[in-house]
Amino acid sequence: MSHVGVPRGTVRKRRSLALLTAGVLTIPALAGCSSDSEETSRAVPQDIAPAARDRVADGSTVNWAVDAMPTTLNAFQADADSATTKITGALLPTLFPMDAAGHPKLNPDYLESAKIIEREPKQVVLYKLNQQAVWSDGREIGAPDFVAQWRALSGKDSAFWTARNAGYERIEKIERGSDDLQVRVTFAKPYADWRSLFSPLYPKEITGSPDTFNDGARTALKNTAGPFQLKGVDKAKGTVTLVRSPRWWGEKAKLDSLVFRVVAPKDRTKALADGTVHVTDIDAATANRIALALRDGSGGQPLTHGPGADLTPAAALRSWALAHGSDEKQAEIAQAAREANRKAVVAYGAEQKALRGYAVRKSLEPAYTQLALNGESGPLADDRVRRAVARALDRQELAETVLKPLGLPAKPLGSHLALAGQPGYKDGSGALGDQNTKEAQALLADAGWTQGGAAEKPKDTKAGSEAEKKEGEEKAGTTEKAEKADKADKADADEKKTDKTEAEEKAEKKAEEKADKDADEDAEKADRAAGSDESAASRAEGLYIVGQDDKPGAGPARSAATHVLAPSRDAAAQSIALLRQAGAVSGDSAAAKVTAQDKQPGGAAGAYAPVGTAAPAPASVRGPLGKDGKTLTLRFVLPSGPGSQSLRGVGDRIAAMLEKIGIGTEITKVPDESYFKDHIASGDYDLALYSWPATAYPATDGRPIYAKPEPATDGSLLVEQNYTRVGTDHIDQLFDQAVAELDEKASRELMKQADARIWAAAGSIPLFQRPQLVAVDKKLSNVGAFGFAAPRYQDIGFTDRQAAGSPADRKK
Repeated sequence: MSHVGVPRGTVRKRRSLALLTAGVLTIPALAGCSSDSEETSRAVPQDIAPAARDRVADGSTVNWAVDAMPTTLNAFQADADSATTKITGALLPTLFPMDAAGHPKLNPDYLESAKIIEREPKQVVLYKLNQQAVWSDGREIGAPDFVAQWRALSGKDSAFWTARNAGYERIEKIERGSDDLQVRVTFAKPYADWRSLFSPLYPKEITGSPDTFNDGARTALKNTAGPFQLKGVDKAKGTVTLVRSPRWWGEKAKLDSLVFRVVAPKDRTKALADGTVHVTDIDAATANRIALALRDGSGGQPLTHGPGADLTPAAALRSWALAHGSDEKQAEIAQAAREANRKAVVAYGAEQKALRGYAVRKSLEPAYTQLALNGESGPLADDRVRRAVARALDRQELAETVLKPLGLPAKPLGSHLALAGQPGYKDGSGALGDQNTKEAQALLADAGWTQGGAAEKPKDTKAGSEAEKKEGEEKAGTTEKAEKADKADKADADEKKTDKTEAEEKAEKKAEEKADKDADEDAEKADRAAGSDESAASRAEGLYIVGQDDKPGAGPARSAATHVLAPSRDAAAQSIALLRQAGAVSGDSAAAKVTAQDKQPGGAAGAYAPVGTAAPAPASVRGPLGKDGKTLTLRFVLPSGPGSQSLRGVGDRIAAMLEKIGIGTEITKVPDESYFKDHIASGDYDLALYSWPATAYPATDGRPIYAKPEPATDGSLLVEQNYTRVGTDHIDQLFDQAVAELDEKASRELMKQADARIWAAAGSIPLFQRPQLVAVDKKLSNVGAFGFAAPRYQDIGFTDRQAAGSPADRKK
């Protein structure tokens, strides 16, 4: 699968609102968010064609496709990427890899045990190393390696170019235990995610000095401690070659060599057919090609797909007639076209035949796609508008759009901090509410966005309730002035009217009617011309503004507005009861408290539109809403590359959903290579789709993603990895409490509370877990769609003994 939209280098780097603030929860919705959801969620199983090691042959080479050559083999540097992770996973110690359920599990190849042995006065963790564990130069893995990595990543020495230091800055000291195989780590502050540390573990020769840390592991790793060791990096060929390590003390690697080969996503179908790769992530189109190849089999029947498959009998007859006609020029052109098509059919058929040697392994990737709402400025700075956007989305439909055609479970993701099946997963989306068009429209009306708002005279106010309060205070003064002006105008008009003769009035009326008719005709012509010009300009610039396309029903707002009644006392009382229940469900006493504002007849803030708010426009009245003379249009940035079709399809559906509530979207498609750096990270967007990888350590990895932005001295915002610019002090406090809570169950409960508040803030809307599609040589076992689990590289190999030892570039 394409990884466009996944922040580069975030595989390990990443990672007071009551539940009723949206005012839309009901008793059943709260019941659905009970603690039972954690117990019933199940992860989609991995698909790796598992086989016992005694069934896997020794020898041979496997070629594994990667998107690009790794710019560094140091996983702790900012430019580390997915290729860095794959390669270092086969070369270096990972003390607690994730298992199939997304939970960190002790790796017996490196550790006999690791546990907290003291909690007071300070947390102490004792690691007991596998006595056989050695580096490839023969030196034992020990405390000096732990100490060197801690000092490099602690953040105290800026000479080390590190991307993160989470957890390492909490360490006070590292000591040798009772013998060389014990490492004793003392923490200055409690750290719940201590298992995340020292993975991967680098030898002290790399982490011992800034020079070797910064440059010594970019293209080489002389000292390793895994089932494979690095043989060479060939940038010209685009390959990184690993070979079986003779120093490996664990179960011997089945493969002689493992080659990571650069293959662009668009070239992977051909690479599979040519036999130059055995394992590669693929997109849905390539997966469909393989499925068709397996379906067609070897029956010898003509293919019903591919080049020329859609040629009708009439078109074929016309082509033959032109090729054999008397017009020599036309015949030559037709013959060349027929020959080109014949060659294309032959080439396609050969590719399909070769693709029968592959299987598509599929699962859900440990990453999720979200809709990000930039809350720094503009309409989305108002939380009511963000919640309206969220309430307009049918997340089930979006999940089905991507996952259902692939035969994968299509269920919306319910958490920002865990994926389904992981310990601690709980659907917290109830804190925001399900899809509800009427509620979304009411939120927009409450925020001042109305059908006639685009025609109003601009006001020097900011979005939000404070601005509206100021507007209300100023209204009394301006009303009196307006009434006086109206009376004066009326008097002048009456005085002028008496001076006119009846004939003059008729002549003027006739002239006005003619002028109005001419103006209407001119305006209609201008509108048609402008629409044509805008359409051409949009096509030229790659823009499409949803909601401004003159669709039927997109007329002006009605002059007579319907008004929403304030909630009755019973409704307000129910709101307070639900607020208390929300607090009880989440275990948060703060959420259960009822403020004076909640007791007001209007209910919880944002729950209902105030008295006098115009009701949402009927379905027949479409088009973007407006406010203070401005149209409610959001800039939706999407990647334009060939591997991002699925993401763009989701974006189009989201735009259509927003159009239904009166929000226009200006879709801007940008190159894949600049999508994240130049738009997401810089904040140059209103709406965007991108992904975050899963983590077993949400308290550590999730905090920089959802931390409240802080103002810098130059007036800009320090956002860490919170590219939505939406956060609260309460969310930060919950993360801080969770990362210091050594009781795992209590820490998870704090994370669930944090997730509910992230949902309520409506800066990030999780949509679905990403699909994971991997094409694998049918003879290979123990490799494919791994899901949460880390690969066991030493177990990968061919089950067909005739395949072992075959050339890596064999033709199928």
